Parts: sequence; structure tokens; C-alpha cells
Amino acid sequence: MRLIAIVLTAALLAAPAFAQDRKPGATVSHGLTLLEDLKYPADFKRLDYVNPDAPKGGTLRRYSIGTFDTFNPYIIKGNPSGASSMVYQTLMDSPMDEISAGYGQIADSVEVADDLSYATFNLRADARFQDGTPVTADDVIWTFNSLKKDGRPFYRFYYKNIARAVKQGPHRVRFEFTGPPNRELPHITGQLPVMSKKWWSTRDFSKTTLEPPMGSGPYRVVKFEPGRFAELERVRDWWGANVPLNVGRYNYDRIRIDYYRDQTVALEAFKAGRYDIRRENTSLTWATGYEFPARKNGHVKLEEVGHARPTGMQAFVFNTRRPMFQDAELRRAIAYAFDFEWSNKNLFYGQYARTISFFSNSELAATKLPTREELTLLEPWRGKIPDQVFTAIYAPPASDGTGNIRRNLRTGLKILKAAGYKIEKNKAISPKTNKPVVFEILLVSPAFERIAAPFVKNLKRLGITANVRTVDQSQYINRVRGFEFDMIISSFGQSESPGNEQRDYWSSAAADRPGSRNLIGIKNPAVDALIEKIVDAKDRKSLVDATRALDRVLLWGHYVVPQWHVRVDRLAYWNRFGIPEHAKYGADSMSWWIDPAKDAALKQSRKKR
Repeated sequence: MRLIAIVLTAALLAAPAFAQDRKPGATVSHGLTLLEDLKYPADFKRLDYVNPDAPKGGTLRRYSIGTFDTFNPYIIKGNPSGASSMVYQTLMDSPMDEISAGYGQIADSVEVADDLSYATFNLRADARFQDGTPVTADDVIWTFNSLKKDGRPFYRFYYKNIARAVKQGPHRVRFEFTGPPNRELPHITGQLPVMSKKWWSTRDFSKTTLEPPMGSGPYRVVKFEPGRFAELERVRDWWGANVPLNVGRYNYDRIRIDYYRDQTVALEAFKAGRYDIRRENTSLTWATGYEFPARKNGHVKLEEVGHARPTGMQAFVFNTRRPMFQDAELRRAIAYAFDFEWSNKNLFYGQYARTISFFSNSELAATKLPTREELTLLEPWRGKIPDQVFTAIYAPPASDGTGNIRRNLRTGLKILKAAGYKIEKNKAISPKTNKPVVFEILLVSPAFERIAAPFVKNLKRLGITANVRTVDQSQYINRVRGFEFDMIISSFGQSESPGNEQRDYWSSAAADRPGSRNLIGIKNPAVDALIEKIVDAKDRKSLVDATRALDRVLLWGHYVVPQWHVRVDRLAYWNRFGIPEHAKYGADSMSWWIDPAKDAALKQSRKKR
């Protein structure tokens, strides 16, 4: 799941808004954004939500589920360790109070052509890899070419419109763009992680490796056991410590990540004090799983941190590569067997809101009838996309929460019969195969079994057999990469500024590419065209119109059974931290620090037990 998270972080995109000196044909800036003006001026010293005087020291103990067998997170092979994300740095980075902006990290400034045909990054002269060698234009160019050639398939799509990287000096690189002007491409380029050409010259980038990576970030891997733990140490003389984005952050001397088989084991390890911070994603556990002495006496804190992030779509996902799920009416009927209201009341303690958009919790969601501008985008596809796209607001089937969904099931049966399905001996018989409808729901976490079980029970009342199968992480990743599933539970994260990543999510070109995020297998010319309207959007208004139009087509295509979302981060942590004010888009634990007094009190309490 961390792999997805890395990919989903790349979706937080933006494009340039500039406030500095102009040059002929280009504009120079310390940052890029699509949403109005940059929050921080060129001379800013630190982020607003950090404590610049936070003390350094101590060990942060974290956890991860599953295993790892490589420190190379950029290729499709292996299960990478999350430790790598703290070793490498990007040209620019996004703070937690302005996630759709990018400010200089390895790059000191960026020059963007007024016609959006190129972006030039000026590297910081003092940027260093952890072996002391400087970060140069050669390293940036080698990284870009290697990711495009041997990296995860995602990169070839993501960098599709970046034609080439050109060296213009030891610390200056120009990226040239192709296709229509794309306001997103400068920021996409700024998210490039930079690796050492010299270090990789004696290693094969296309293969997995358990050699500790060498990057330019604040931490280095110093100790590990594959599948068990990885330990990182803060780089004491780190060149980036005084870069404004980093002041007051990366305060721990060491970070240890322990790996656990599943969330049940991990929770017990947290209660035993084996690691410090836990982000809770299961409502049942949040409601009932933290009743233990350390929580009652205040040594463990529970906090719900509100955020303004778009929540995207979590759902039961159909694999339309399967012949049975190429029938949109079958997909639509199946949705009537999911009783969200009952599940929210009885399984989730009322903590969730129903998701009704692929771009939920944002202005990009199609929650009203289409505007004139949206209709202009949709009109060429009339007759080729569902009529409801033009005339109705999508809403998933709903119930009164009592568990009595006879009305919904009757609607589902009516849809099946109208589509030619016959009900024989309580089995829905496909008109194409003359066989009962049977499919498998593939899971990676036992926690989802209790969610799938009521759905399966209701499907049985429709005459549809769904079998639940939970597999280990490695098998799950491989099956999903190869699209070897009927239905899974998955999520599609979104940003405030969608763009190129939509090609990887929904495009026809990504449908048959192993490892892509087009899990559904969508091959729809209307979807392809609307994605390009998003990518080519000239301003915020046209971006919103195109995104809402895409949202409508995806929703009325019945490609998923929408589930739910929550607008808070649920955090459980041992009370040993100093914590600054939380940022607009959520908690940033890298801006926390070990509070000596709290840490001493906690250690003393543990000695008494």
C-alpha cells in the first residue's frame, strides 16, 4: 500500500504562478502553484506550522505492514522499504499547508517559458549526496532518463510529455515539453527524485537491491533485516538543514521502521510500546481498540486531526477485463446489494460519509447538474455515454440503515431481468454464458472481511455468488499488478489539481499495461478525451469543468461501488512528543520532536510497571 501512497503523492500536482523578476520568454520563481498565489514569498525562512527551535534527538519508532526485499522503490520489481523515501530528495517539494504548491528543495529556483514549452531548474550549488559529491545537472538528467527507461511503468506515462532533459551548466537543467501547452508539466518535473549517477554507474538500476541507498536526503539507512526492520540515522552535516522547507523538521536522530504481518499484530505491538505513532484507518479499532491502561492514564493520546485534502474514491472495484463485468447493467445491479447506511451504523460507529464522487471533498466533484461549459465538453459523446450524464446527478443506492434493503434488491433484480438475466434456483444466469454469475472479491487485509461479508450476503439474495479470498501482501501485489482479480477494494487518491496522473488511472493506453493504476480496465474514448481536456486545461475554471465532466462519465459508467471517506486523520501516539500546530492538510510527524520531559516521564512510568 505504501507503493500506492508514493504514487498517490505524485498526484498532488500544480502549475506556475509567479511573483519574481521576468526574463525574455520566461518567468523566474522560487515556487510553482495552480491555486491563486504562492503562500510563501521568495525570502521565506520556514513553514508556518513548524517550530524552528525544535530540539534534535531521540528515536522515532514507526511501523509498516507486510515485508520488504529491496531499497529501490522506483522499479516494478520487489517490495520496497518505506525507508527509501527519507533518503532521496526531489527538485521541489510541497508543504502540508499548501500541497498544490512546490518550493525549492534541490532546486533553488525554476524558470518557466511563457509558452509553457520548457522549464529550467537551477540547482543549489551546495546540494550534496551523502558521500559528499555535489548534486549536478548530470545526476538530474540520468535520473530522468533512467526512470523513463527502467522505472515503474507509471513514470513513462507521467513523463510522457517531457521530451528530454538538456544540460545548460553544472547546476542548470532545462526540461523541454511536447504537445499542447500544459500548465502542470513544470510541477510534475519538479517532483523528480534525484539519484546519484556516479553511485548507480556500478549498479543495475533495473534490479532490486538490498544495498542501503545513497541519496541527498536527511536520513541514511544504517541497519536493517529484510522483512523485519529498517533503521535510519539523521545526516548530521546535512546540506539541506537550512533550506526553508526543512527548518524545524527532521528532528529525530534515528528512525526505526518495524514490519508486522497484519494490523491486528501491529496494534498489539503499539499497545506494548514497540512503536510510537499509529494512523488508524479502521473505524472499529478506533472506537473500541484503544481501551488499555496507557490510554486511560494519558500515556497514549488519541487525536482526530481535521484536514482539507480531497478524499478521492474508495470502492469495490470491478475488473472490466473480465467478460462478466463488461456488462454495465450487471455492475449497476450489484451496487444495489451494498448497504452503506447499515454498515456505517453497525460496523463503523457512524464515523464515515458516503462517497459520491471520484473527486470527493473538493470543488472538482460533480455534485450538481452539468454547467453549459461541461455540456460543451460532453456533447460530442452523446449516444456513446450514458444519457444520465447529461440530465442527472449521480447518487449511489441508499437505505434507511435498518438492514432491510428489499426495495434496493428488487431494483437490482429488475435491472438484471431487463438485461436478460434469468433467475433459476435462486441463481442469476448470464444471458451470454448461460451460467450462474460467480466472482471473487480479493482482499489483502482481514479487516475488510467484515465489510465484504454483508455485501456477499445481499448479493446472494440477488442470485449472485461472491467468494471472499484474503491473501498475503506479496501475492496481492503481484495479482493486482497483473490484473488477476475479479473485484478488489481499492482507492484512487486525488489532488486539488488533477492532471497527467489521470492517464494512469483511466486511459485506454494504461488498461493493458501491467502495474498501471487503471485497475478497472477502462477503455472509453470519451474518458480518454476528457483526460486530455484536464491535462490541457488553460486555467482553473476549465480544469474544474473538465474534471467534473470526467467525474460524471466515470460515475455513470458504474465502474465501482462507492464506499466511504472520512475528513479527519485518526492518530494514536505515545505521549513523548512536542507537537506544533497542525497544518491545513493534516499532521506532519516530521515536524514533531521528542520532548525530553515527556519522554523521561514516560520512561519512568514504564519502569514502574
